[in-house]
Amino acid sequence: MIIRENNSILKALLAIAFFIYSSIGHANGTIGDNSASEFVPSVIEPLMQAWNIPGMSVAVIADGESRVFNFGVASRETKQPVSDDTLFEVGSIARTFTATLAAYAELEGKLSLSDSVSDHLPALKGGSFENVTLLNLATHTSGLALHVPVGIATIAELADYCRDWEPPYAAGMYRRRSDLGVGLLGIVAAKAAESSYAAAAEKRLFRPLGMNRTYADVPKRRWIDYAQGYTSSDLPTRMRAGLLASPSDGVKSRAADLARFLQANMEMLEIDEMVQRAITNTHTSYFKAGDVTQGLVWEQYPYPVTLERLLAGNSASMMIGSVPATRLKPPFPPRRTVLINKVGSTEGFSAYVAYVPSKEIGVVLLANKSFPIAERVQAGYRIIEKLGQLSP
Repeated sequence: MIIRENNSILKALLAIAFFIYSSIGHANGTIGDNSASEFVPSVIEPLMQAWNIPGMSVAVIADGESRVFNFGVASRETKQPVSDDTLFEVGSIARTFTATLAAYAELEGKLSLSDSVSDHLPALKGGSFENVTLLNLATHTSGLALHVPVGIATIAELADYCRDWEPPYAAGMYRRRSDLGVGLLGIVAAKAAESSYAAAAEKRLFRPLGMNRTYADVPKRRWIDYAQGYTSSDLPTRMRAGLLASPSDGVKSRAADLARFLQANMEMLEIDEMVQRAITNTHTSYFKAGDVTQGLVWEQYPYPVTLERLLAGNSASMMIGSVPATRLKPPFPPRRTVLINKVGSTEGFSAYVAYVPSKEIGVVLLANKSFPIAERVQAGYRIIEKLGQLSP
């Protein structure tokens, strides 16, 4: 349930201490006896000032409900304020949807995560993908490069590249994030659903979860809600449609919808049983790499966790480097006393989500500017810590 409140008095008080970008939108109800009205702006507004961020939308989850705070503008050019319906690019948070679609297909018996990639993409038979599993794609342990190689614009060209690909090491030895790997997983999941990726995500996840403003492809009627993004140098930009974009980082959403997704991940909603099982199965952990326990895309830490450990798990070396991975035998089943998180980035947008199932608390940070991951993680951590104090 998203709640709002009139906070004109609060704004006046906050103006004494913070640079005020805009009004904050809420609805009726309380989280932590209205303490969120004080501590969320105290974290977000200085962050926006420090990094010259035009607009942000923040959702917090506690006390069985969620609440949205809106700051600043969706576009510097039009001065349109951020609202509950403002759409942001969520970057690689989209990969959690791809992992869920794959988990759904496994429940249907249409694939097994232990299958080789070539079992489902016959064009890759006879090559290195005979020894790469769908699980490797979902846990960043395939050995594939971070991005789709420059110059590859069609599925046929991608198939040619993949047939000739030689892995730098055996699958499962290292964790290295790969847009290409998750993109291939998205192709397999869509094939299992006998539809396009966008249609599968819409039918199997977004609509059943009530995420009514989340899109792989933003319809024209909703472009008015699509925020303008800005690079770290303040140049306006939006993501260009590219090969495998949708399953890896092409989804656009609003804070309220992502809050619902986090609530579903914490089993707080009454939803379709198959969807819930698929979501929960993405929390099964298969590898340990550095400070991260790796589930299906989701990254986990025992809770409580220190900020230093969370920053280490979201550091540049974990984002773009190859980190030795240890296979968990047997895999850890879904656990509740953990903090689960995911960073998302595009050229002009920044996002971060984190939640703790055992305490049913969570945070969603969406911004229409590129700014450092460490800053997002620190802001999210401060909010999570406060919510943890407020929740039983």
